[in-house]
Amino acid sequence: MNIKKIVEDLIETFLKAGELSLTLRIEGLKKEIKSDMTPVTNGDLEVNKFITKKISKITPTIPIISEENSDNKDNSKLKDFWLIDPIDGTYSYINDLDEFTINAALIINNKPVAGLINAPAKKRLFYSYGENNAYELSNGKTINLSNKNLKKNRPIKFISYSNKIKPEIQKIYQDLGVSENIKMKSSLKFCVVAAGEFDGYVAEPRAYEWDIAAGHAILLHSGGQITDFDGNEILYGKKDLKNSSLILKSKNMF
Repeated sequence: MNIKKIVEDLIETFLKAGELSLTLRIEGLKKEIKSDMTPVTNGDLEVNKFITKKISKITPTIPIISEENSDNKDNSKLKDFWLIDPIDGTYSYINDLDEFTINAALIINNKPVAGLINAPAKKRLFYSYGENNAYELSNGKTINLSNKNLKKNRPIKFISYSNKIKPEIQKIYQDLGVSENIKMKSSLKFCVVAAGEFDGYVAEPRAYEWDIAAGHAILLHSGGQITDFDGNEILYGKKDLKNSSLILKSKNMF
C-alpha cells in the first residue's frame, strides 16, 4: 500500500470539500438534532458523501467509519479502516466561525498512519503519511512541519477545550510547566501543536476516535507525541470508539 500516494491523491478532494462546506454555509445551513442531542447540518452530510466517495474509490477494500453514518461502527474487530469526521467543530461551522475542520485518518493495525485535516475558513490544509512527513498547505506553499524550526526557551503555551480547567488537568499543567492556555475547538488543536504554534493539549476522556485520529497522525509525524494520562499509546478501533484521556506535546517539548 502506497500511503503517500493515497494521501496526495486526496489533497484536491479535501480542498474541494472545504469549498463545498463554505458554499453551503453561505447558502444557509439546514440544521437537525441527532439522537445524541448534537447538531448536524446538510453541510456535514454533503461533505461526508463527497469525501467518502473519493476514499472508497481510492481504497475500495478498506472499510470506512464516519461520524455521520452507521456503517462499521459496531465492528470491533477492525484493524485497518478509515476514520472520518466530515465537519469537526459543528458549532463553529453553524455560527460562521472559522475553527471547524474536515478530517480523515487511515488506521492500519489500529494505529494512525496518515491524516488529512482541512480548515477551509482559515485556508489551512494539513496532511501526513509517515515519520517526518507532516505538511501544511497554505497560500499555495507547502511546509514540512517536521523540519520547521520552533522557538526555544519561550513560555509553554497549551490549548484547552474549555476556559474552566479541571483539577486533574491543572496538575498536569503544573508538572509540565504550562504558563498559558488558550481555548480552541475542533481538531485544529492538533494542527497548531504540530506546527509549533502551541506546545500541547490535555483532555480527560471525551468525544470519539474520529475527532482525534487525523490530528494524531499529523502531530505524530511532525515529531510530536500523544499518549493517555498514564503515558500509554493511543490505539483505534476500541469498543464504542470512545477516546481515552489525552496529552499532546509538540516536538518543542522534548
